[in-house]
Amino acid sequence: MTEEIIIVRPEESDLKSAFEVFEKSIKDAFVKEGLQDLSQLMLEEIELKKNLLKRSVAEDDADTFFLVAKKGNLVTGTISYGPIGKEIRDCTGGALDHLGELGSLYVLPEYQEKGTGRLLIKELARYLHQSGISEFCLDSGYKRAQKKWMRKFGVPYLIMKDYWGEGSDHMIWVCSTCDHIS
Repeated sequence: MTEEIIIVRPEESDLKSAFEVFEKSIKDAFVKEGLQDLSQLMLEEIELKKNLLKRSVAEDDADTFFLVAKKGNLVTGTISYGPIGKEIRDCTGGALDHLGELGSLYVLPEYQEKGTGRLLIKELARYLHQSGISEFCLDSGYKRAQKKWMRKFGVPYLIMKDYWGEGSDHMIWVCSTCDHIS
């Protein structure tokens, strides 16, 4: 019998496997975006995600909440919710500061396009909705991710043209939790 993907709060024992998700999927994203020359930025992104997850697991009152997708003991994907990041704050002039941000949605390359991301989003939206949170935002500067988010979340709330350089836009979405729980 094939093990199914389950979505759970991460525990200390999940950290090593979740760190591999960050390492593999962020490196994969940088290569597919043609950004492999930005290795220092890539390493900083991986370390940031690891530290956020470690803090989330270690501290009950951490400001960032994580869920992980697991198949057996293997973490296949991650998602987080926490305070909005610098790009959203800068691009909107603080207009979305009252919202939290869906972030750290990473899926192992071999599990991408198989529904893991959809399950993570659905479970996070359900948790937020049950917690009385009706909206969240998210952003992306990755072209491949932007195409997926436009299919999933529709027209962005804001598009910052050439934010990352000529032809590299930054997009921000504002989403309703109830749109993603069914």
